[in-house]
Amino acid sequence: MKKLAMTTLALSALVASLGCAAAEDFNGTLKKIKESGSITLGYRDASIPFSYLGDNSGQPMGYSVELAKKVTEQLKKTLGMPNLQVKYNLVTSQTRIPLVQNGTVDLECGSTGVTAERAKQVEFSYGFIYVKGQLLTHKDSGVRDFKDLKGKNIVTTAGTTNERYMKKLNADEQLNMNVISAKDHGEAFLMLQSGRAIAFYMDDALLYGERAKAKTPRDWIVVGTPPSREIYSCMLRKDDPQFRDLVNTTLAGVYKSGEINKIYQRWFQEPIPPKGIDLEFPMTAELKELIARPTNEPAK
Repeated sequence: MKKLAMTTLALSALVASLGCAAAEDFNGTLKKIKESGSITLGYRDASIPFSYLGDNSGQPMGYSVELAKKVTEQLKKTLGMPNLQVKYNLVTSQTRIPLVQNGTVDLECGSTGVTAERAKQVEFSYGFIYVKGQLLTHKDSGVRDFKDLKGKNIVTTAGTTNERYMKKLNADEQLNMNVISAKDHGEAFLMLQSGRAIAFYMDDALLYGERAKAKTPRDWIVVGTPPSREIYSCMLRKDDPQFRDLVNTTLAGVYKSGEINKIYQRWFQEPIPPKGIDLEFPMTAELKELIARPTNEPAK
């Protein structure tokens, strides 16, 4: 905790100094934002409760979106731009990294797990949740773990680490499964509900988000010994230390103040739009540790 406090203090001093800097002292994304008068945030439209479209406003909402807004609030202060324009750009599992890399999106806070492969392409902020790969299935399906999937249809989401893992598991364990790749989490759950698949493999927090949408949520259960674990973080362009430090300082401040607990409660343990659904997903011990010692390193 002492190390965290010292790091936070140092980064806060950096942000304060940037706030007094002239425009020419900024570089990378901060310079781009200063000169354009706007920041573009990447969002997902169906990653409940992280980033999704929940009403008719057309504006994204969710846990990750709220954290991204904290960053834009800090940017307004640091850059001296109270009227900073915030734009949103839809991303998918397949497009999120390219759109960050090519400058279309400045910051993506959705449901992206940190991996060594992705870290070669983009920079990651401190993590904001710790997730485990599990299975969503009907309570009467007979599926309780991965061994029960042999010879059956299973659905996951295209372009995710979960998709790659499930295909590898299928080959390595010779389970003879039919692995279906849906375009997004919502479509995957629809396939599960319609009987096209017996289970949906994805990160636990996202599974609870889909489960909450069901007519009778408690007909659906999350099961399985977690074979994968990840930290979700915001993505930004590589080699951009000024912007990275501002994002990390902002998140560290939200964590240290305890505000993160209220934000988490709002999105994971209280009714959320559009239908007042409650995920019933309390904060885990792993997330509490992540908040106490911010990092973006994947779990061992």
